[in-house]
Amino acid sequence: MSKKICLLTMLLLVALAAGCNAHNQSADQNAATAPVPAPDNSEITTTTDASGTKTETRTFRNNPNIDKVVVTTTRDGRRTVRVTSRNGEEREVNTTENVLEATGDAVAKSANFVADKAEDAAGEAKEAGAEVADKAEDVGDKAKSVGEKTVDKSKEVGEKTVEVTKKAGEKTVEGAKKVGDKTVEGAKKAGSAVKKVIP
Repeated sequence: MSKKICLLTMLLLVALAAGCNAHNQSADQNAATAPVPAPDNSEITTTTDASGTKTETRTFRNNPNIDKVVVTTTRDGRRTVRVTSRNGEEREVNTTENVLEATGDAVAKSANFVADKAEDAAGEAKEAGAEVADKAEDVGDKAKSVGEKTVDKSKEVGEKTVEVTKKAGEKTVEGAKKVGDKTVEGAKKAGSAVKKVIP
């Protein structure tokens, strides 16, 4: 009986040692490697889980657009790229670019966390256009006001011109009457002088 107990004890010890060994391998596989410096002021940490899935996390220290990139590669080769912005928004990115070596701005652009410069320029142009339109409207209002004043002044000048022309016309008619009267009177005198000369 003591041989059976010894044999069972030895089997238990072997099973326990095998279990501990498997647990230690699993723990080693889940352990992360020390962070490795990467381009653009970032660092990469790599872990591999028990199923063989490799996870590479690139953390950016001071990029204004993105916080980190996580690349997960399964044992069968399927690759997933997730980008997290500074405000915590996460997007999956379908790219062939090596996001573990690309600049932070390039990664942010591939995740659409950075507006295109052309869009920024268009937005600024739109704002500038609205400002110009406001100023043009102000100029239009001032021009309308000036135009109304011009019409008022033109009306006044026109009325004065008509008045002056009317007076000048009256004086011309009056002068013409005087000239006509004198001409008729002179013709009468000349006619009577002719009668006197011709008996």
